[in-house]
Amino acid sequence: MVVVVSKVADTVSLREFCDLPLRLHPRDKYVPTPQPVIARWYRDGVDLYVARNDAGVVVGRTTVHRDDAFDRKVGPRQLFGLTEFVDDPAVLTALLDTAAAGGRRLFGPVALLPNQTGGVITDGFAERGFIDSAWNPTWYPARYEQYGLRRRFVADTWICDPTAPGGFTFDDSRIAVEDLVIRRGSRRRLGAQLPILRDMLNASFDQLGYYTEISAAQLAAQTDGLAFLLDEGLLLWLEKAGKPVAFIVAMPDISEFLMRVGGKLGVAQQFRLLLTRRRYRRDAVLVIKGTVPSEQGNGYLTLLSRELHRNLRAGGYRSLRSTFVERGNHASAAQYRRMGGRPLHGYTFYETP
Repeated sequence: MVVVVSKVADTVSLREFCDLPLRLHPRDKYVPTPQPVIARWYRDGVDLYVARNDAGVVVGRTTVHRDDAFDRKVGPRQLFGLTEFVDDPAVLTALLDTAAAGGRRLFGPVALLPNQTGGVITDGFAERGFIDSAWNPTWYPARYEQYGLRRRFVADTWICDPTAPGGFTFDDSRIAVEDLVIRRGSRRRLGAQLPILRDMLNASFDQLGYYTEISAAQLAAQTDGLAFLLDEGLLLWLEKAGKPVAFIVAMPDISEFLMRVGGKLGVAQQFRLLLTRRRYRRDAVLVIKGTVPSEQGNGYLTLLSRELHRNLRAGGYRSLRSTFVERGNHASAAQYRRMGGRPLHGYTFYETP
């Protein structure tokens, strides 16, 4: 196959970029990135590319971008993301050769950073994807490795059963002694609560190799529209003597809605989601959790996980999925096992050796 890669330069090719994975992947497995998000990245100057075959049909896509904060963390990297392709090595080769043209080491796929979303699943292909996570066909890992990339930040996503008995042990007498207070999210006050979560998030995740500090603007963009979907009992943080020290952010899983509308999340679809959002209170996604470094090892996430487990059961949720957890992060994985959890997808990023 002769493959020609070109930059997305108009609304027609942008639509082709968005539509490609809907043609390639099963609608009941792949969760598309909302098209308004891709359009915003395009307007903000992220380079989007499509690969075409001899007949001019789009057979692959990727983004090519850089991030100064990620470069400071791991060294100069050329990031690529939203990478989808047919099962032909010439297509991925053409896309990655385009990304590598600047001479930097490749890292990806990320959209736009690994602490936002991205990655490749390496097993569990029969299980559907979910928001803020990846789903891809079985041949993707082999194609990346055939190109010469190696795995980095190997991890798993998880799925838990909230109806199972929780194995969370915490001495409740500590709550009064240590002046602990569990706070909940609020739809009306979410804007004021986000800075509290951001400070804890940046402090607790800075030690992870893939994580770069989230700015206020980035967090606002990532949580845009979250307030009207929020189940207040699934966003929790713990204060110790009035100081925030640990947090858990979970949300109702709207993956099936995004599958149904093909990622088209315009005004009409958002209104439809608002009217039907109670249908999506059966499954939840744990987006992120952490403890500030000075309080790690004190069992505070166990206390919050117990509260989350109770709230999921009270809300009638049947499952809780989690975004990727590195395999070396045993403490985080243990929290899921206590909730009857098991690994769902093997997960990795790729980089140039």
